[in-house]
Amino acid sequence: MIQIGDIVSGRYQLVDHIGRGGMQEVFLARDQLLEMDVALKTPQAGQAGKRFKNSARIAARVNHHNVAKTLDYFTDAGVEYLVEEFVPGETLEDKLDRFGCLDPHLGARVLHHLAKGVSASHRVGVVHRDLKPSNVMVTGGVNLQHLKITDFGIATLTQEVFDDAAKGGDITRSTSGTIRGALPFMAPEMMFRQPGEDPGRTVDIWSVGAMMFKLLTGEYPFGVYLEAAVNVKNRDRKSWPSFMTQKTQFTPLAQELQALVDSCLEYDPENRPTAQELAEKCQDLCYLSVERKEGTVSNLIQNRYSGFIDGQDETVFFSMESVYGTVKPDTDQHRHVCYSSFPGRPRFRAHPVVVLKG
Repeated sequence: MIQIGDIVSGRYQLVDHIGRGGMQEVFLARDQLLEMDVALKTPQAGQAGKRFKNSARIAARVNHHNVAKTLDYFTDAGVEYLVEEFVPGETLEDKLDRFGCLDPHLGARVLHHLAKGVSASHRVGVVHRDLKPSNVMVTGGVNLQHLKITDFGIATLTQEVFDDAAKGGDITRSTSGTIRGALPFMAPEMMFRQPGEDPGRTVDIWSVGAMMFKLLTGEYPFGVYLEAAVNVKNRDRKSWPSFMTQKTQFTPLAQELQALVDSCLEYDPENRPTAQELAEKCQDLCYLSVERKEGTVSNLIQNRYSGFIDGQDETVFFSMESVYGTVKPDTDQHRHVCYSSFPGRPRFRAHPVVVLKG
């Protein structure tokens, strides 16, 4: 059994255990040759017989700044390893724990980068098949920059797990943790496929749409686990919440995002856009990409219709019309916010403003 501090293959020193998924163990390691940090991945027990090497070869085809790069594959002492670019930061799933949901400007930026990363993979014939918020890394803090899709290196392994589950005629009957975690974001042609059927690129488009619904609303579009499968089969999707379009400052962009997500969640795969088409449509979106900051609400004025936020080096004015989400900021429980600031007099103005959890 490998231990923290071990040097694998005479080159990679294990620094920390940083993740465990349904398919693999993930370690932070130091490449002593190139003097850089990397993510070192190895199959979990029971997965070692799968086509790990083939997965590495497939993932290595993808070269794009929105995809974590596969760097190496090797076997050491009978154990298979895949070396991937280390992406410091947090997953999109972690971000939801802080944001609750993303405002349309952050959401549009995330969708744009997701579409570009998926498009790059599809151009070289690589389908991820397990896209979900926990497989997308972004920088720490509130800016959500440098987005990178991870785990293309286990696309083949994931496919084999899905193949095994589908032999019974219904993938949703599987007890696999990998499949249970994927169900809320899984396309219907994957859920209900028959043995021998091989859904292609369209499954990733559905997953992007399901992810974005969750990121924009804080809710799963079809529920979780078997509830998701039942609702997908019955075509019973949750409606878009009214708060997304209640305020005129957010309405146009929110509606455009809703239309794009709706197109990704078309039940007929032929009606979904390609990743390239989705990326091109995102280019036409008018969204803010300026720096986000954190601050605390220090004062409310005008009968609590507006107020001030104390940032690290500034105090900015905000209006409730610039607040996105179901929670209004106050000076008590909901005083920690995320915002961007723009020139104004006598104070800079904050927009958009999102109340952070915790």
